[in-house]
Amino acid sequence: MLRGLFKGGPATDITIAGAYMTGILPIKKYGTESALTDFREYTMVQPLKLAQYVGFTEAEVIALCEEHQLDFESMQTWYDGYSFHKVQHVYSPNSVMNAVKNEEFGNYWTKSETYESLKGYISMNLDGLKDAVIAMLGGQRIKIDTLSFQNDITSLQNRDNVLTLLIHLGYLAYDQKQREVYIPNLEVADAFRLAVQDTGWREVSDALRESEYLLNATLEGKAEAMEQAVDRIHIENTSVLQYNNENALSCVITLAYFTARNDYTIIRELPSGKGFADLAFVPHRDSDKPALLVELKYDKTADAAIRQIKEKQYTGALKDYLGNLILVGINYDSGTKKHTCRIETA
Repeated sequence: MLRGLFKGGPATDITIAGAYMTGILPIKKYGTESALTDFREYTMVQPLKLAQYVGFTEAEVIALCEEHQLDFESMQTWYDGYSFHKVQHVYSPNSVMNAVKNEEFGNYWTKSETYESLKGYISMNLDGLKDAVIAMLGGQRIKIDTLSFQNDITSLQNRDNVLTLLIHLGYLAYDQKQREVYIPNLEVADAFRLAVQDTGWREVSDALRESEYLLNATLEGKAEAMEQAVDRIHIENTSVLQYNNENALSCVITLAYFTARNDYTIIRELPSGKGFADLAFVPHRDSDKPALLVELKYDKTADAAIRQIKEKQYTGALKDYLGNLILVGINYDSGTKKHTCRIETA
């Protein structure tokens, strides 16, 4: 079809001056001779000057929230997260319009046809795909090579092919400068959670289900229950959660607190006082839960973690929550393979 449109020939009696085509995947090129020399392509990996038209910009979403009396912070938590070189905040347009129409924030991805595709692709577990999904659920970004993708859904040879496909389907966001892929927002994270539960990845599903128990134990000051929960999550997902530093520890803790995203915005490396707090849990505007500051240690002590929060004045970043702020220190001992926790209020 494209050869006929752009090259002319016996099959066509007219010349096309210009055409605008849309689709989810990039065009697949067959053979060594290209019929697309005059074809310009803009994709989720390289939207170039069309980046602002991939979805709604932040200014457009703010205007929609003002017009329909919706909370912008909630809209941001649920549907922001896509970012391109020239546009830093891009929102899923279908989800935003569903939230506006229904006057309710929620997961609209799982009501779409592509959700079934998500389950199928991640269950393939090509080339360490499972480990990559776990790491992204834990808030990490994954380095990938998008160039080997063959632009179709049948020639998936490795992990990076699947991850690139999920970028084009909108389930992952891509940092072109760093060549990293990540889960963009709460809606997509929730879709991954449901998909993982349907794939038979029992240990990951168990960890996600147990995260609500862990959050409640933290809010109730039950340090021993916290220790046991984090131990279980680490042991059952040990293939990817091999600790060698505090960054790896941060991954498992973020995974362990997965369901906390329903009530909190989780910020890693929050600038505060005389340094950076490892994890800050800032309650959503409509949440009545206390704020959390979590400091992580590796082969030290949980008391040392609490002491660092105080000495470096990390609480300054959450000063509006003083009196309703919980300090959490977590240490991992590489010798005993155990976690210890300390909880205080501020």
